[in-house]
Amino acid sequence: MLELHPLHGLPEVSEGADLAALLADAVTAAGIEPQPQDVLVVTQKIVSKAEGRMVDLATVEPGPQALAMAADTARDARVIELILRESSAIIRATPQVLVTRHHSGHVMANAGIDRSNLGKGNAEKVLLLPEDADASALALHTTLATRFAHAPAIVISDSFGRPWRMGTVNVAIGAAGLPSIIDQRGDTDRDGRLLMVTQVALADMIASAAGLVAGEAAEGIPAVYVRGLSWSAPDAPAKALVRPIAEDLFR
Repeated sequence: MLELHPLHGLPEVSEGADLAALLADAVTAAGIEPQPQDVLVVTQKIVSKAEGRMVDLATVEPGPQALAMAADTARDARVIELILRESSAIIRATPQVLVTRHHSGHVMANAGIDRSNLGKGNAEKVLLLPEDADASALALHTTLATRFAHAPAIVISDSFGRPWRMGTVNVAIGAAGLPSIIDQRGDTDRDGRLLMVTQVALADMIASAAGLVAGEAAEGIPAVYVRGLSWSAPDAPAKALVRPIAEDLFR
């Protein structure tokens, strides 16, 4: 049976916070004793805050490209400058959103830059994604191994829109200790038919399930503990979920 346990009581996370210790304390306070193949889903926002990825817009000087795009889209040129810095490509530009390919390879709105739920006094600040979310996940997983006999796998989640679909869902942008994707090509279905294309995005599915508990607005639940999963595939980071550009049919 799949269990989703929201971790309550985490404090407002700020730059330099020992996030692994805060999460470990929250797990213990919830009465959870980690078992093999448990997963801890952590929202990108608190990872970025702890890693000092908040930027004061007053410190940003827009370049010519950002100023030109701001004029075309009626948006803050400083935010566009940060989007350009965080992106390897601009996929689509509209007055509402810039769809970009982040340096990590993930395609998303506004390079993942966010202004919501940043805490009081941060109205003129924005939050960037972790520089390397897989490395962030691995660091958390490794440190939690010093606190628990069985360190939970880590999924760092963020909310993405999807082509041809309304709304957002949570997906994995970082992962450690589990297979982010499970390749079932070559297996057979229950009728004995050979599976030719089936690859299961396990980390995304876990992130999405946790999103039902964590919420997207003012719920204030930045971490969810997941129990009841089982896998036999080798570990793979979240970057394994990024489709190679050569296979991108939507460019």
